[in-house]
Amino acid sequence: MVPWVILLCTVTALLLGGLHLLGVFRRRRPNEPPLDKGTFPWLGHLLDFRKDSSEFLKKMQRKHGDIFTVLLGGYYFTYVMDPFCFGAIVKESRSKLDFRTFATKLVLRVFGYEPNEASQSIVHASSIKHLMGDGLTVMVQATMESFHKLIHLSLRPGEKEAEWQEDSLFHYCYNIVFRAGYLALYGCEPHQGTDSEEKAHEIDRTHSNQLFREFRKYDRLFPNLAYAMLRHKDKMEAERLKRFFWNMLSTKKRQQKDNVSGWISDQDRFLSENDVPEGMRDRFMFMLLWASQGNTGPTAFWLLLYLMKHPEAMKAVRDEIETVSRKSGQEAGPGSPPADITMDMLNQTPLLDSALEETLRLVAAPILVRAVLQDTSFKTSGGTEYTLRKGDRVALFPHLSVQMNPEIHPEPHKFKYDRFVNPDGTKKDFYKDGKRLKYCSMPWGAGVSICPGRFFAVAEMKLFVFLMLSHYDLELVNAEEEIPAIDVRRWGFGTMQPVHDVRFRYRLRF
Repeated sequence: MVPWVILLCTVTALLLGGLHLLGVFRRRRPNEPPLDKGTFPWLGHLLDFRKDSSEFLKKMQRKHGDIFTVLLGGYYFTYVMDPFCFGAIVKESRSKLDFRTFATKLVLRVFGYEPNEASQSIVHASSIKHLMGDGLTVMVQATMESFHKLIHLSLRPGEKEAEWQEDSLFHYCYNIVFRAGYLALYGCEPHQGTDSEEKAHEIDRTHSNQLFREFRKYDRLFPNLAYAMLRHKDKMEAERLKRFFWNMLSTKKRQQKDNVSGWISDQDRFLSENDVPEGMRDRFMFMLLWASQGNTGPTAFWLLLYLMKHPEAMKAVRDEIETVSRKSGQEAGPGSPPADITMDMLNQTPLLDSALEETLRLVAAPILVRAVLQDTSFKTSGGTEYTLRKGDRVALFPHLSVQMNPEIHPEPHKFKYDRFVNPDGTKKDFYKDGKRLKYCSMPWGAGVSICPGRFFAVAEMKLFVFLMLSHYDLELVNAEEEIPAIDVRRWGFGTMQPVHDVRFRYRLRF
């Protein structure tokens, strides 16, 4: 009789444990946010969330208010939509709210890289050294040289007038910006003497274009890969692409390149000194490629598209660029060489800065996640105190709660190129309920998870737009074409992408 009792107790324990994992017994505790587990055990609201994260969170906000906890695929996420609470969340100590716990699992899944404690510190330290201050000046020059390789910026001998060329805007912007950034960061083909220089440049153009084609295949799979929702065929393709990039960005391949950036070489050397295996360092380089180039091209697409759709904005930004060029002695004209844009020139463009920031407000939509390592309390702007439960995750979605909030940004769906700048060129402040906001737009994240390469990313996008507006006339093939809708599958992963491309024309202005 005793064995049957033991068996019954074992089955009961397993059943209760399974029900606990499915979330059946979860109840809201005192001072915790409203809890919404959805209809399905374990899954909770995952299907609705993946279908359209923004619409789902709008629905939950209408139902529960600015703070609520939802069950998503076995994890409880507390979404904080009150922007006055953001500071308390992003600045909380790692012993309570930890970014790395969530990020470690994600980068292993999507890049095959297993981070260690050294990884985060070296990325941060190297980015300060090479992607800010004097280091950024060097990177801007390298990126400018890469753009010169890739973009036809002057009339060829014998040409009297340039003809209109037609292309797909998203593909064009993503292709050029990705390749310029890649060559500036990961190095270029070596050459000796002027005779072989153009041949080396042609190899760089061909190689970087091949890399971009494979990157776009991976990029299309990225959202479902991040959520571990790939079909078997796509999973196999994702693994093939990972191996391709591990090889193409490997230490052995980089040793054959000239002018590898200090940002890349320093991090690889540091990892080597910390006994990280070479194969894992190659995977780290793939992670850096996506982090540095996965959002700049799409953002440049949206910025040029908005400028073409708003002639007054195009004129204002172009006039500003031409003024800066004249001051630097580089006014474009017939027979003039391609512009050599410096960091100093990029620092004199408040209207371009505002137009870029407005673009990011409209299309940058990261979800910032922290793992709750111990029960943690915080207060809302209204004085209500809430407790986050140990083992849960807390998340911010600034696109919905601040960037598209009409109380903060009137007519939030409209592109207003000068929204972020005062008439005297200084940055504008924003308010909610009469109180100044610290976080009025968060395209780069915040706190310990803020993008360490954001200054280089901004410079890279501004360089591209500066060059395009300096040297080209631009127009949409169909001037009446509407701004395309965004691909809702990409909520949470940075800059959104369009559901379809847009045709445009361009020609040299001289």
